[in-house]
Amino acid sequence: MLVVAKSPAAEASYFLDYYSHYANYKQDHTFNALSMSLGAESSLQSSSSSEDFAAFLDSELELASCDSSPNEGDVTNNEEIDPPQRSKKQKMEGFKTSEDLETERLVKPIEEHIGTSTLGKNVICPPHPGFFKGLCIRCGQIEEDESGVAFGYIHKDLRLGNVEMARLRGADLKSLLHKKKLILILDLDHTLLNSTRLVDVISDEEYLLRQIDGMKDDSDRSLFRLDSMHMLTKLRPFVHNFLKEASSLFEMYIYTMAERSYAIEIAKLLDPGKVYFDSKVITQADCTQRHQKGLDVVLGAESLVVILDDTEVVWQRHKDNLIQMERYHFFASSCRQFGFNAKSLSELMKDERESDGALATVLKILKRTHQMFFDPALGSDVSTRDVRPLLKGIRQEILQGCKIVFSRVFPSNSPAQDQPIWKMAEQLGATCCTEVDPSVTHVISTDTGTQKAHWATQNKKFLVNPHWIEASNFLWQRQKEENFSISNLPSHTIVDCTSKAQESVQ
Repeated sequence: MLVVAKSPAAEASYFLDYYSHYANYKQDHTFNALSMSLGAESSLQSSSSSEDFAAFLDSELELASCDSSPNEGDVTNNEEIDPPQRSKKQKMEGFKTSEDLETERLVKPIEEHIGTSTLGKNVICPPHPGFFKGLCIRCGQIEEDESGVAFGYIHKDLRLGNVEMARLRGADLKSLLHKKKLILILDLDHTLLNSTRLVDVISDEEYLLRQIDGMKDDSDRSLFRLDSMHMLTKLRPFVHNFLKEASSLFEMYIYTMAERSYAIEIAKLLDPGKVYFDSKVITQADCTQRHQKGLDVVLGAESLVVILDDTEVVWQRHKDNLIQMERYHFFASSCRQFGFNAKSLSELMKDERESDGALATVLKILKRTHQMFFDPALGSDVSTRDVRPLLKGIRQEILQGCKIVFSRVFPSNSPAQDQPIWKMAEQLGATCCTEVDPSVTHVISTDTGTQKAHWATQNKKFLVNPHWIEASNFLWQRQKEENFSISNLPSHTIVDCTSKAQESVQ
């Protein structure tokens, strides 16, 4: 067995050659040549750039970090070492310490590449494709500034440059399109689940603790006690079926503003077999901009990305990719956090229905988006297609043909066009205006006594409360106006914007 030095320089120099192998693998979709150089068959078969990269780094660095021999760098049973293993040793002998690298600031250029794309060509830095443990993954030069983007969720010591990220995204684009898959980014809290601290459990929720004790052996349970984190977590109804069906159409990532330790624990609940996410768990520490999520840390083309998140404000750079989810408020603490003076689902001892709850509803939209993207009637070339105009078009169908006037819904001294409810209605395809005329179809108000509300009644126009627009938005379908009359304006439950649209609690 070949044993190499454990110093960062040695590990990094060992990694340099194999990163090039990985790069060509992403282009050629084959690892046969690399398997020969390793003396064994490779098991890297993931379709995700980040997932492949993580597995690749782990396997190679494990070899490079081996310290089972008391004499680092020595070889035992030399006659049993096959040629590929000798080749590794020869490559390592030139980089014994970090001091050597700091002096020379260069690593011997890689003479051979696996595959055909760079075979026999001289690859020169800069620009550097990226850095691993502070050394360029191509030439070995020490990193002088923190350029590029850190991919800590793939490997804590990896940072990639813009050119290399673009290349990897291009390779991933080809791979996913070949498999007829898109990319789905999933938020955790209030999108797929709801969590609360044990100390925040109120008396009306204590029955949940007794339920957990009786459900420990139930593989289909949705309520979990995370003792290591002192938390209760409730999975949203339909989440397991949602993930299973979505995984056949999308390459999926978790992307949360929570800490990594929490995200990993939740990922174990959602994906115990690591079938859906594996290493693709992006957390707060991976974000490149404070209080913002971004696709710059996703090694996938933005044109393929659909995002599910309950919070729009964190996706300022990618709103066109976003499907905003209705927040899942199961616990009482969640209601208090968002200022709801209402009973939570747990207090009501109710929950969303699996058949037509939030996840079942959005799955239909995801399936339709996927079908439209890969529609064979549009031709065989899908490389220039984009999910963003598709999502926009589907959304604009919801209230198409509706002309809306608002009455006492927002302050009169504020520009109407800047109000979120106005913008939401326009995104759903409605036309909004400030004054009534015969072409107006709906008056949105919270007060039946306004002049515009009287006009709507006299002219047999729809008079509804603002939740009609919100419910249509979250359910991706125009809702029945009679369920949203002003006299029925609900205030006692946190599911008020959709409870009249569908009986989604049981």
